[in-house]
Amino acid sequence: MRTTTTVTAPEPGLGTAPRSTPRRALDWRLRFGALSLIWGFSFLLIKVGTHGYAPFQVTLGRLVFGTAVLAAAMAVKRERIPRGVRTWAHLTVAAFLLNALPFSLFAYAELTIPSTLAGICNATSPLWGMALSLVALSEDRPTRVRVAGLGLGFLGVLTVLGAWQGFHGLDARGTAMALLASLSYPIGWIYVRRTLADTGFSALSMTGAQLFLATLQLAVVTPLFTSFPSRFAVLPLLAIVALGTLGTGLALLIQYGLVTEVGPTTAQMVTYFIPVIATGAGVAVLGESLRWSTPVGAVVVLAGAALTQVRGVRSGSGGVGVRRRVRVRGGWSRSSPRP
Repeated sequence: MRTTTTVTAPEPGLGTAPRSTPRRALDWRLRFGALSLIWGFSFLLIKVGTHGYAPFQVTLGRLVFGTAVLAAAMAVKRERIPRGVRTWAHLTVAAFLLNALPFSLFAYAELTIPSTLAGICNATSPLWGMALSLVALSEDRPTRVRVAGLGLGFLGVLTVLGAWQGFHGLDARGTAMALLASLSYPIGWIYVRRTLADTGFSALSMTGAQLFLATLQLAVVTPLFTSFPSRFAVLPLLAIVALGTLGTGLALLIQYGLVTEVGPTTAQMVTYFIPVIATGAGVAVLGESLRWSTPVGAVVVLAGAALTQVRGVRSGSGGVGVRRRVRVRGGWSRSSPRP
């Protein structure tokens, strides 16, 4: 992986860094805050985009602009494009599960549900991931704390949805789409972990190729279900441009730097700030209503999600770090050694 400085960092364990003086990067806390804001406001941008364009058009525009940002970054860093039919075949599946499908589902969901609810549904992704990993990944052993976190998290989901009121006033279809989008992410992560964990290509080139394939998928699907816009609404179009360049392209580049500098555990904490910002943005900017059960349930969801990420020290490691590939929201990263 590359760092955010002007000096190229070596792959872990493959030698030492050049002895030139790197340019001081922006403090990681500021980048962490910027990433939280960008992804938190993404749900607002999706909602605004759907005011002028069909959901598939919003997703296609998002992917086009996001891919353009990563392509420019690849050109600047002279990254090579992944090679091999097998690699591209697996990337095609990853593009569908991690980009084309969840992006489209969130766009369709926000036709009928508030952006605040979509942001909170997105926070259930770690819960789905933990539940699936217990079945699909033999190295992820269940613990009492993690199982308790899973149960607590889904109790929070029921609180957000107002289960005791029979889900009164809730659009079931839109909510189901948002939850399905959140489920799609961990399914994609597990698929990637099993098929593309050690390709030898950089995180940037793999994600750039993945977004490009997702763009092709939407370019094929969108004309089949939508007609060409008769007019171009300016504000929704600007929202789509911001969603793609900032919420997809730039956000992934920021997180690459964060994972490199502070590790994946700290970098993934951004997940717990996204629903808070999404809720604040939806209420303050879009004037969306907020019942007491929404923020209370969101806190319970986040607490449960945090517990599902608690892992015990792996026995027999002798203090030697275990290196692994990890996924970040729709992107790739190589983790630092973990105990």
